[in-house]
Amino acid sequence: MAIVNVTDQSFTGEVEGSGTVLVDFWAPWCGPCKMIAPVLEELDKELGDNVKIAKVNVDDNPESASRFGVMSIPTLIVFKDGQPVDKVVGFQSKDALKNVLGRHQ
Repeated sequence: MAIVNVTDQSFTGEVEGSGTVLVDFWAPWCGPCKMIAPVLEELDKELGDNVKIAKVNVDDNPESASRFGVMSIPTLIVFKDGQPVDKVVGFQSKDALKNVLGRHQ
């Protein structure tokens, strides 16, 4: 499954359904956000059948970021069946993200 770019308007439809969704709140000017992008690509290749990965540009979509209390980026929030169940802030390794996701599968 490809990584999905989500907007304030599409957030509910893309993220708050059933299953596990990892949402990356990011911005194009953020160094750690650029560093985590290839990690998310690898995760998508490995876990794409089980986990949907979505990206929210906080500069373009401030409502979603505000709604979930995103104060620093990158912030990654795991949603399970539409509800936020876990949150990590800052650059994370692939193994660290797999561990976080593994708690909610």
